[in-house]
Amino acid sequence: LSLFFPFQNMYQEDFRNMTEGSRNGSDSSSAFVHTSTMSAILVTVYSVVFAGGGIGSITMSFMLLKMNTLSVTTTAIINLVVVHSLLLFTVPFRLHYYLKKKWVFNIPFCKMVSAMVHIHMYLTFIFYVITLVIRWLIFFQWKDKVEFYRKLHAIAASAAVWVFVMVFGVPLFYFEYGRSGLYNSTTCFKFHKELQHESVKALNYTVIVAVALISCVLLALQIFILVRVARKFSNSLCSHQEFWAQVKNLIFIWVIIIWFLPYHLFRAYFIQHVSDLDQLESYNEVFLSLTALSCLDLLSLMLSGS
Repeated sequence: LSLFFPFQNMYQEDFRNMTEGSRNGSDSSSAFVHTSTMSAILVTVYSVVFAGGGIGSITMSFMLLKMNTLSVTTTAIINLVVVHSLLLFTVPFRLHYYLKKKWVFNIPFCKMVSAMVHIHMYLTFIFYVITLVIRWLIFFQWKDKVEFYRKLHAIAASAAVWVFVMVFGVPLFYFEYGRSGLYNSTTCFKFHKELQHESVKALNYTVIVAVALISCVLLALQIFILVRVARKFSNSLCSHQEFWAQVKNLIFIWVIIIWFLPYHLFRAYFIQHVSDLDQLESYNEVFLSLTALSCLDLLSLMLSGS
């Protein structure tokens, strides 16, 4: 578990400031819990997300106008642009909170901003898996190309995903998120009391295991494909387009492993010890903020020439 504590040396830093801040509210749930160091990390991460993600989404939007809109891969990328844009809309409110150390908007809006990071992460994960599966189907020649017959079909498929999110995901966060305990209106992103419920713990553990297993399967399959390509073009590997196409698939997998997986692994520890150490709440926020760096994927794809 020490691998997932890059901020362990910050345990004592600004601890007195954090303790004093905790006493300003009527209870422990009403205080801004992050130290100045943690706040600086969160502001830096979300600033990079807002700048890099914004550039990537805008540039990719113009590039998509020239692409085949019937392609399933293109449809997945279009949805990635949409989900990234929704997250980017909420980032300024997070930055305002971390800088001012006070939430000036209402609690329902806090729930929406807080839930958007999670919705963004899992939707991005789903679109990554779809994109990889499509590219692998083409690689194994099970399909020459994977396309919708009409643009209406592409729109319907995208709409089905978003309707599912709106019907099941959004109400779950809006009505269940922050239902337990009393939360101060000037504090946001502090809903850990929900983890006291066994059903919430079970749901979290299920998601953690699912993400970890799928990540391992994706990585193993991509390594298998790369080895197969390397054996096929062993004499002139670097000159073949197929090899570099498979290497570019690693962009999606590395995003999952570097930005998504650490959060879920830390989350397992956080659920067990959330009531023991107040600092864990700040670490959880930092790990969660790292998942938002997946917004840089579009910029990475363009820079790599994908």
